[in-house]
Amino acid sequence: METVLVQVPSPDGGPPSQVLGVRPGERVRFGRGAPRCAVDIELPHEGVSRLAGEITAVEDYWLISNLSADKTYVVDNPEGGGEYVMIAPRRLAAPVPFEFARVSLPLTEGPVSFLVFAPQQHYAEIGATDELEGERTTAAFPLDETAKYFLILVALCEPRLLDSSTVALPSAGEIVERLRDHEQFRELTRAAVNYHIDYLATTKLRVKEPRPGADERLEWKREALVAIALRYGLVRTEHRLLLPPRPFGAESWQAVP
Repeated sequence: METVLVQVPSPDGGPPSQVLGVRPGERVRFGRGAPRCAVDIELPHEGVSRLAGEITAVEDYWLISNLSADKTYVVDNPEGGGEYVMIAPRRLAAPVPFEFARVSLPLTEGPVSFLVFAPQQHYAEIGATDELEGERTTAAFPLDETAKYFLILVALCEPRLLDSSTVALPSAGEIVERLRDHEQFRELTRAAVNYHIDYLATTKLRVKEPRPGADERLEWKREALVAIALRYGLVRTEHRLLLPPRPFGAESWQAVP
């Protein structure tokens, strides 16, 4: 049974041309290809090496080798909060932890990429350690996903969930507008948003204040909250379903004027 699936991009930039199933121990090669150098995943761009790299399936995860002499590849999680790993030139058999990943190779006109799925990942059974004696382990970040503060945190993280390269985060006023159609937030004010952000920072996620002079921007607290929430998976893509529906055609986050 295949444990890794590779979505091969179409040469003309259209829908994927095929999906390759890779069994444990099997290897597929990607690159521009050549008469004497066949590849399984063809990336027909002049900036891609003829044999750019290899992917090897290993049980429930996969390895990637960068056979380029001078290009660094990036493997990121399109569904995560900016998670990525860099594969240095000539790096062999680097393990990839993502269940869903995008492999990007740099080009002068922008990266070329393809997708890799590893759906057979293993997890421990729920309650596997419940019979161990001793005091219960306390939660590192005790968040209540039904609380108002959590929806405000999701709204704060939404731009980075949609695009990890987004720099700007929504202000208190923009969060008010984003949540206005939610029945719990009809009367939400900027002061209330700021209160919940302070509560999250001081009580729930326990954000450390920057050293004097280290970061004098007013938005440091929001930046720290988003960084922690996304790094530890406290806010994930599926949490966006808790927010009011976005306007039709709003495919990427935009600040509300």
